[in-house]
Amino acid sequence: MFFKKRKAAPQGFAAPLAPEVPFYAIGDIHGCDGLLQKLIGQLQEAAHPSAVLVCVGDYIDRGEESAAVLRRLYEMQTGAPEFMTCLMGNHEHMMLRFFEEPKTHGARWLRYGGLQTLASFSITGLPGADAADKEWLDLRSRVADAMGDDLLAWLRKLPSHWQSGNVHVVHAGADPDLPVATQDRSTLLWGHAEFDKKQRSDGQWIVHGHTIVDKTQAKDGRISIDTGAYATGHLTAALVETGKVSFVTT
Repeated sequence: MFFKKRKAAPQGFAAPLAPEVPFYAIGDIHGCDGLLQKLIGQLQEAAHPSAVLVCVGDYIDRGEESAAVLRRLYEMQTGAPEFMTCLMGNHEHMMLRFFEEPKTHGARWLRYGGLQTLASFSITGLPGADAADKEWLDLRSRVADAMGDDLLAWLRKLPSHWQSGNVHVVHAGADPDLPVATQDRSTLLWGHAEFDKKQRSDGQWIVHGHTIVDKTQAKDGRISIDTGAYATGHLTAALVETGKVSFVTT
């Protein structure tokens, strides 16, 4: 009598968390400066002796306080660059595309939250659907003046990837079949179709935001920390240490 050989069950992701340094990763802020201030206060109360701070991007749009968020993060990072890293999110990327080609990319940015960002900088009088190039160029000049050269230069230099040991922090996700550090910036900013479906085989963990989750979790090599601050009132940070993850939420 012959029996069919059973296929081996797929192995779960078993790599231990092994960052070189403990760190806090803060999820998508989206213009919620009050929540950011509150969360920073909670992290200061926790007073971890050696943890550094990494922000996953999407500081602007959606919420009403994008200007205040950018200024706070800029002052924090430039004041202590060895302690804090701010990554770029897809919303910062959309805004920077607007600066590159205002008419081509401006309407899309405004549609996905840019209107709230402009309001936070007290900018009114926006181009209409059939506006000429000149009107979009004028808007770009007004936004640049409101932001200032230093803040805009800081935004343009934001990296898309940060790593400590076998833990990587990106905005949206990564291709599970490629080394994280070699991937296109667009993948790290906008995500990958297989990111949440296929486990990595290289033992590397990914901390990310971008996709709102009902509950933060560390599972299958992915640590998801976007709790939809602008919609839920909950902004989250993950404390990643050797062998464990804990979460702090407003």
